[in-house]
Amino acid sequence: MSVRLSPAHSRETSPKPSPAAKTRRSPAPTFNTRRRGVTRKRSSVLLTILMGVMAVYALLPLFWLVVNSTKTQTSLFSSFGLWFSGDFALWDNIVGTLTYNDGEFLRWLANTMLYVVVGAGGATFLATLAGYGLAKFDFPGKRGVFAVVLGAVAIPGTALAVPTFLMFSQMGLTNTPWSVIIPSLISPFGLYLVWIYALESVPTEVLEAARMDGAGEFRTFFTISLRMLAPGFITVLLFTVVATWNNYFLPLIMLSQSTWYPLTVGLNSWNAQATTAGGEAIYNLVITGSLLTIVPIVGAFLFLQRFWQSGLSAGSVK
Repeated sequence: MSVRLSPAHSRETSPKPSPAAKTRRSPAPTFNTRRRGVTRKRSSVLLTILMGVMAVYALLPLFWLVVNSTKTQTSLFSSFGLWFSGDFALWDNIVGTLTYNDGEFLRWLANTMLYVVVGAGGATFLATLAGYGLAKFDFPGKRGVFAVVLGAVAIPGTALAVPTFLMFSQMGLTNTPWSVIIPSLISPFGLYLVWIYALESVPTEVLEAARMDGAGEFRTFFTISLRMLAPGFITVLLFTVVATWNNYFLPLIMLSQSTWYPLTVGLNSWNAQATTAGGEAIYNLVITGSLLTIVPIVGAFLFLQRFWQSGLSAGSVK
């Protein structure tokens, strides 16, 4: 008579594999697996070295600027450029920079702030409005506008400086702040960036719901869409601020009097006066002024980076 065992009984009576058998069954790492591990380790080491070289390349000029801002005019050329030497004259250099020629540096700083607040701020606002409109509204000629924007991105600003100067000269706007502010209001790259960002970050369903509730287009933009566009808005703002803060060629050809100079043109005039007849060499003040010039930009990046982080977090929550 045959006896059939139930599945539970067969599981209880079946011999369990020993730990040694499990160990024997586990496949040993193959040569390809070991080779992939070695390749990954080598690539990570190579990337670390590459990032270290790039960090040194980016931070070495800043370190040179900090070190030489602490030197006097005499020790500036008689010591090693990448280390401190002589008396620590950083405070004296800062005071000399701010008070030289009746506080000329402070006037240039105020001019630069004016150009940044009005020019870069206006360019960011206009680029956000235009990019949002191109992304969320359909109208005749939209493809043509897209082609014009791409063409404007490809044209460097220096190629338009001379025609802009001739046009502003005919209008009588040269040697005025408007000759620097008005061209700074146009940012084709910022418009394109907001356009692409608005396509994905502002859902069309949200806009339709706001319209059904009776909200107008401007109210919808300022109360709903602008908050969703905050990371893109801050990105464009930083790009335009840096471009306006470092703008040199346009103010150089537009402005003939130092009264309206920005910091870039003003510091270059200080640097060039050593080569003029009867000019005074103030290289220590030029270097210290350059250090003071980059402090607001670094502070702006450190302050505004939280908006990027909040934008990334919001995208991950969605």
